[in-house]
Parts: sequence; C-alpha cells; structure tokens
Amino acid sequence: MKNRQWLLARRPQGAIQDSDFNYVETDIPTPGENEVLVRNLVLSCDPTQRGWIAFDTYLPAVKIGEVVRSAGAGRVVASNNPAFAVGDIVSGLTGWQDYVAMNPKGQLSKLPAGAPLELAMSVFGLTGITAYFGLLEVGRPVEGETVVVSGAAGATGSVVGQIAKIKGCRVIGIAGGAEKCRWLTGDLGFDGTIDYKSENVGARLKELCPKGINLFFDNVGGDILDAALARLAMRGRVVLCGGIANYNATEPQPGPKNYQNLIVQRGRMEGFIVLDYMPRAAEAVGALAGWVQSGKIKNKVDVKQGLENAPATLRRLFEGRNEGKQLLRIAE
Repeated sequence: MKNRQWLLARRPQGAIQDSDFNYVETDIPTPGENEVLVRNLVLSCDPTQRGWIAFDTYLPAVKIGEVVRSAGAGRVVASNNPAFAVGDIVSGLTGWQDYVAMNPKGQLSKLPAGAPLELAMSVFGLTGITAYFGLLEVGRPVEGETVVVSGAAGATGSVVGQIAKIKGCRVIGIAGGAEKCRWLTGDLGFDGTIDYKSENVGARLKELCPKGINLFFDNVGGDILDAALARLAMRGRVVLCGGIANYNATEPQPGPKNYQNLIVQRGRMEGFIVLDYMPRAAEAVGALAGWVQSGKIKNKVDVKQGLENAPATLRRLFEGRNEGKQLLRIAE
C-alpha cells in the first residue's frame, strides 16, 4: 500500500492548473511519539486554498514540494497518543493525501460518533462556523433589516442567508445561474435573488433594495462589492468574508470606487477570519445543529470522487460549478 499525495510544484499564475501540482506515491508514514496516523476519507475544497498555495496569508504559504494544505476528515488507524484511539473520526488540516501522521494536540478535533462526514465538513464545519460568527458577531443583523449575500449559493453564503432569515431579516442572494437562484428562493426561502451572469447587479439591487442595504455579507469582492457599496443604507455594514472574484488575478486589483459611500452613510466595513472564533466553535455548532434538526437550515453538498481529481475539484469553485459545499471523497 502507498500514500498518494499532491505536492505543490509551483506558485499558480492566474487560474490553477494541474501542472501547478505533482502527483506522487510514497510509503505510508509511521506515527512518532504522541502522534496518530489518520486515513483521510473526505477533503474540503475552499476558495482560501488558492491563497494558501500562492502567498503568505493568515497562514504561511505552502512551500514548494509540500503537500497541498486542505481541511479533511478521516479515521485514526494507528495511535501513539492516549487521547486518541484507533477508530476515532477526526478533522483538521490533513492535506491532499491518503494518510497523514501528526501530533493531534491543537491540530485535530474528534467528530461525534456516527455523524455524517458531509455534515461535519459543511454546515457543522468551518463554512458553517464562518457563516455563524461572520453574520451574527461581525454583521450584527437586526430584525426587519435587508441583508444581501454574495456567493449566496455557496457553502458559506447559503448558511448566512438562512441564519439571517431565522433572525427576521429580509434576504437577497446574489448567485450565478438561474438554477442556483431558484434553489435560493424555492428551497431556502430567500426573499429575492440576482443572477450576476444574466442581470445587471447594480440595477437589480436598486430594484430589490429600494431603502438600501443594511448588511452586505461579501464572499466575492470586485464589481459586486462595488455595486453593494453604492446601495448602502444609513449605518449599513459590510462584512468581508472572501474575495473569490480576485483570487486568480495576476496583478493587484484596484479597490472599490464607491468606498466613500461608507463616509456618506456612516457605514462600517470589516473583515474577519474564522480562526479567531474557533475557541467558541461549540457555540456555533450547537446552534446550527438545532436549526438543522428543526428544518430551519437546509444543507447542500457537492461531492466528487477520487484523490486524483483534487485539482479539478478545487477549480470548480472558481468556475462557479459547485452547488453548496464542495467536497472530495477519497475513501469509504
């Protein structure tokens, strides 16, 4: 048996290519003192991985020749750590590989026995926790306000919109394609949608938000952020979660032209990183679990198969082809 791995071959320029990575097979590692050996089962595909392989962000950039960093969930198959037993299901930054040996302290979290990995890696994982704290702690929605979400059909955006509805807000989602927009209004209960692929976002925001946007949760950046800033209501807030529109840019992108509307409308624009809230993750997961169980939050995952398809599966995020949370199952 071998350990299949994807290593970073070069820093991507523009859209990621298969040639940015090297596919290798090595021996399965042996866990050292206090380490465990994890057999990866499901890998998470997230836009932030594009930054991790390109430059230093809130985490150091993946080095050339290292395993590509990603979140994953798997089973402990060998343990030299008394806190983790063979058979435990765990999650952490396990990377694009079949097996990983690591010290679990601060690096791996145990998942509840019997919990579906698709739930654990989506609405109960980093994307759900991001939505919870980004909206409620940074955005602070108030009942009756108008909340607009970009990337609304994605893993984070779809949960953001549903939580905003739970809190009594009017929610408008921006997504790419008629099918995604129908899902947002028909299944998730959004009050309106904008298809950025076929509609003028600025004109539709004016139509759907006649009194302005009280809270804009941004996963996209670029022209869509600029259009939302132009429609900001008095004391409006902008939560900066991601900027996928610019992740593949080969040169620094200009800032939004309408940022001075923050002054006119006495607005606030704030970025955040979910890692700052991880000590409170149980709070978010508890609330999300209750909403899922009661049917107030619906979860959607897009699962592809096979470690050999890791680069192509990550690319789906930047091609707008994923529906909900993008996952890659590499073993049963």
